[in-house]
Amino acid sequence: MREGLVPGIHVAEEVGAGQAIARVDTATVAFIGRALRGPVNHAVTVTSFVDFQSVFGGLWQPSTLSYAIEQYFENGGRVARVVRVVNGARPATLTLQASHGALTVEALCPGTREFLRAAVDYDNLARGDGDKFNLVIQRVRAPGSEHVEDQEIYARLSVDPDSARHVAVLLADSALVRTRGSLPLDRPLPTHRGDGRTLAAYVSSNPDADDGGPLTDYDIIGSASERTGLFALGEGDAFNFLCIPPLSRDHSIGASTLLVAARLCRERRALLVVDPPSDWSSPAIALQGLRRFEFASDNAVMYFPWIQAYDRLRGRFESFAPGPAATGMLARLGAERPFWSPAEPEDGPLRPGLRPACVVADEWRARLADAGVNTLQAVRGRRLLTARTLAGPHTPSADWRYLGLKRIALLVTDSIARGTRWVLFEQPGAVVWFRAEQQVAQFLESLARDEAFPTRPGTQPWFSICDHRVNPRPEQRDVNLLFGFAASREGDWHCWLVSHGARGSRVQPVSLNRLQSAGGRPPFDPDFDVATVLHEHLQR
Repeated sequence: MREGLVPGIHVAEEVGAGQAIARVDTATVAFIGRALRGPVNHAVTVTSFVDFQSVFGGLWQPSTLSYAIEQYFENGGRVARVVRVVNGARPATLTLQASHGALTVEALCPGTREFLRAAVDYDNLARGDGDKFNLVIQRVRAPGSEHVEDQEIYARLSVDPDSARHVAVLLADSALVRTRGSLPLDRPLPTHRGDGRTLAAYVSSNPDADDGGPLTDYDIIGSASERTGLFALGEGDAFNFLCIPPLSRDHSIGASTLLVAARLCRERRALLVVDPPSDWSSPAIALQGLRRFEFASDNAVMYFPWIQAYDRLRGRFESFAPGPAATGMLARLGAERPFWSPAEPEDGPLRPGLRPACVVADEWRARLADAGVNTLQAVRGRRLLTARTLAGPHTPSADWRYLGLKRIALLVTDSIARGTRWVLFEQPGAVVWFRAEQQVAQFLESLARDEAFPTRPGTQPWFSICDHRVNPRPEQRDVNLLFGFAASREGDWHCWLVSHGARGSRVQPVSLNRLQSAGGRPPFDPDFDVATVLHEHLQR
């Protein structure tokens, strides 16, 4: 899928049957938290901190999100999806007086930094247009400022509820305001300056906005039915990492948020960035804390320690959670070489201006890595270590304890799931199966040439199956594709089944190792029997 990255706009082109499967991006990070202003519960794509400033208002001391975005881009980040959430914030209102009553509109985005003003005139209106008026709405940088950041112009609005240009109907599509309360019986009065000039004056918004209180775990989690909080990240908002900054400078996110976020990441084929508690001030304390840390997931990653960064608002260095800087580092390293490169260390150095809150010697780095925690360093350590996930001892595969292998699995499954959706628009049957199988095979072969998979002499390190063995009912429109690549352990395979149907697409991990070891044939052998292993999955 190719995607245009314009703040607030997503344009995507799906891969077709005649195209090669594209490798999905591997360095897009989703952030969720409190911001100074901007849309609420809506994912906005930004590609720089300047973009973030223009949409969400830049640094703000109560917003750990704003500092996280700054450190992410400062340390090499490239693309971020940002979701603003609030706790009780209210929008500002703007009142336009009429002869009988007033027209009241409210800002679409809540908060005290949404500075709006409006002007009303009757220019170019006929005498019979007694219900019509023209309206200009502007968002300015500051009260009294002439720096206009956004503007909307509406000509020939009407207060007649039967009119096609009724003010409430047209403002329903505004990106700045909505009507509020009952509407006046007559049109609002012109906003003249009162000094004899015909130029219209502007009415500024009322001082009734509120930024709300500090966030809670409930605000971050949100509602799946209302698409708020974490669930504001829709299917079109693809991301590879999810980073949730602390709720405030003194409060980390809770266990409930970690559990919901981890489940979302598993469903969306992404990795959750888990920050260590702020009181893990040394490697020894961190190792002790890990014994009581009741969270593990092979779809999660943790970096230690916290970092020191210059706070431009306070004018001094402050401590910050390490997740944003770590994901920025991963994006930077991924731009330099494939993330599965054998030389990929877990401790790429931080850029100048960011430094670890404590020094971690090589022997402690190794012990932390064994516990599933990666180390951030100001300079490269003498000993290169392989980056880990927070898989824990009960992970279904030892490979998923390593960040590089887990990211390869996510890249493969997400790319194939997205790149084979074209089968939904074709008549199912042997021809479509063969085309899909070959398309997946070409994609996996390209990754094998780039040395993405563990290799074994004389053995093909991947397989692709899409035939009657995984599609036992040709009359059904559902199409199943089975594929996988070699695991690090001799004789094992990592395998998935992608199912495309009327209810959407689904990716399920499956196990073929038992039959493979019993039959003595590799899974890409045409005579390899997969029906028994897949029976349970295909019946769902």
